[in-house]
Amino acid sequence: MQIHTTPMRITHLLIIFICAFLTLTAPAQTQTPHTDTWTIRADTIDPPHYAGVTVANGMIGLVSSAEPFKAKDVVLNGAFDLYGRGRVSNILKTFNFVNLYLDIDGQRIDHISQLTHVQQTLDMRHAALTTHFDYGDKATISYTWYSLRHLPYTALVDVTITAKKDMEITPASVMEAPDMLKDVENYYNEIDRPHVRISLLTSTAKSPTGRLLMAASNSFLFDEPHGQEPSVIHEMWDNSMHLEKFKKQLKAGATYHFSVVGSAITSAHSDDPLNEAERLTIFAALQGSRRLIAFHQRAWDELWKSDILIDGDDTTQRDIHLMLYHLYSFAREGTSYSLSPMGLSGLGYNGHTFWDTELWMFPALLLLQPRIAASLVEYRYQRLETARHNAASHGYKGAMFPWESAASGNEETPVWALSGPFEHHITADVAIAAWNYYCVTQDKTWLREKGYPILKETADFWASRVERNGPGHYDILNVVAADEWAENVDNNAFTNAAARANLQYATDAAKLLDITPNPDWMTVRNNIPILRFEDGTTKEHASYNGEKIKQADVNLLAYPLKEVTTPSAIRKDLEYYLPRVGEGPAMTHAIFSILYSRLGSPEKAYKTLKEGYTSNLRPPFGVMAETATGNNPYFATGAGGILQALLNGFGGLEITPAGITQLKTGLPARWHSLRLTGIGPGKKDYMIK
Repeated sequence: MQIHTTPMRITHLLIIFICAFLTLTAPAQTQTPHTDTWTIRADTIDPPHYAGVTVANGMIGLVSSAEPFKAKDVVLNGAFDLYGRGRVSNILKTFNFVNLYLDIDGQRIDHISQLTHVQQTLDMRHAALTTHFDYGDKATISYTWYSLRHLPYTALVDVTITAKKDMEITPASVMEAPDMLKDVENYYNEIDRPHVRISLLTSTAKSPTGRLLMAASNSFLFDEPHGQEPSVIHEMWDNSMHLEKFKKQLKAGATYHFSVVGSAITSAHSDDPLNEAERLTIFAALQGSRRLIAFHQRAWDELWKSDILIDGDDTTQRDIHLMLYHLYSFAREGTSYSLSPMGLSGLGYNGHTFWDTELWMFPALLLLQPRIAASLVEYRYQRLETARHNAASHGYKGAMFPWESAASGNEETPVWALSGPFEHHITADVAIAAWNYYCVTQDKTWLREKGYPILKETADFWASRVERNGPGHYDILNVVAADEWAENVDNNAFTNAAARANLQYATDAAKLLDITPNPDWMTVRNNIPILRFEDGTTKEHASYNGEKIKQADVNLLAYPLKEVTTPSAIRKDLEYYLPRVGEGPAMTHAIFSILYSRLGSPEKAYKTLKEGYTSNLRPPFGVMAETATGNNPYFATGAGGILQALLNGFGGLEITPAGITQLKTGLPARWHSLRLTGIGPGKKDYMIK
């Protein structure tokens, strides 16, 4: 992954296995029974060593914290503005509209030190995070977050309080603006009808440059019949924060339930964000919490029809479910939004889109959730004209996609990072993803209308990008390699091979559509060199001399590019580069695992798979950091790579021009079977034993 943009779990046998791979002991720190691969329970909450987990629906990301009733971040997809690091557009936090206060007998619960028996449980099957605790001898309290899957801009907090003695509770719903927003305006309204009363706590603000209008609104949901619900009081604290609250007397043994539902939206999503936020909240409020949760769960049940099921290894199964959970949470169908390396888990990498999407996260989603994958390629298609302008600005033809992309499709890499002007393989990565989308869906109408324009324009870029120095020497000079430690090098293996694939796929697409392809594309493709050492090992770039590398580069030529195809050549490259990878980001070892799987070495494939990510998992949920020593979860890029190791490695799935096929592969001895469900548009199942 792109470090350049930052300055720089049970049987006896399983216990033996954990000892053999010592990194498995630390990460998740859960007490969940190992027969349950759908929940992660954190019984130990240690604030200084707490990496929050994200509850998201592809639009709103709620990031947990160790403190009661508080979200660390509320992130909104598609909302960018210029602020902070790098003088480039960054993804925005939106109003924190899920935070609560709770006073019991006049005392506020606001720190974990006041609580006992604290437990947080992530239900991955239904995307719900429940926090449960005791408050002294007075109450047992639990609340659950839902970022509602069926309502993209809406989230729900569902609260239950059980009194141990007579008490008075005062819950408050808090609306707070993050520091980056300005010109905050706060509103409070009550809608009172004969059969319903809705209190609306609403705020608006401008983004840092004033480009966007941000809006959020929420309301209490009560179980009591209309006319018997508590009276709600509005309090204005300051310009950045206001709240609504109510009081309730509880008898010992009584259980009280209420919810808060809220929505957040911006002028990037709606022409009228203030009124739309309130309309969406009213719509949700009139459904009631039980219906909202039921629809949310139904939507997640549908997503999980596409799954990866390991029989015989509950630890790895839970890890894989957590990875799938995050990819499913960070993206959604029917949009034109892409994926950031850190998804909706915070502001990491400014929320930008890199090759992480097309090469690492997109392939798994394409096989499991093609409709979500369609959103990712739509993001690029809608920015094709901007990519044309980018190419022309750099003296090239066709379309040149930016290394870092945000809302506009312009280059968003900080100026000081050389990857912006020179990491050109991103253009081929976009084209390869477009071709693979056609291959999986076989949607020729889409290919004609959207896929081919991407393929054609990117092929034209490479035809103008090469320097024609004679047969076999259509060189691609002065690039940042996929191995990003190699800056301004010539004839980088991955860049050259990806360009060759781009030119081939553009030609193939034209023929499918009865269009005469530009004959120069294949001339260029056939003359782009792939450099090799004297013994036949693929050379990473012209000046490469065996030094350490940051991440997979040459080995990507075997998978996914199919440029290196013979088992002997694949093994030679694999055994040469594997020991040369440094700490590396989490996805690199997934490529080694895929190659070992396809070479018939499932035990080596399993070993490299686990080595590649287990030391990256952080307590208390086992969320993944980018590197073994990093602390920037959640690294969705790594999850995408590892899921490919399950799907395309052990699972043997292969994307071909005729659709999805399956290679013969084996499984590690500890796995009884691997089942891949709901694959491709036909939702086919594959079983590997």
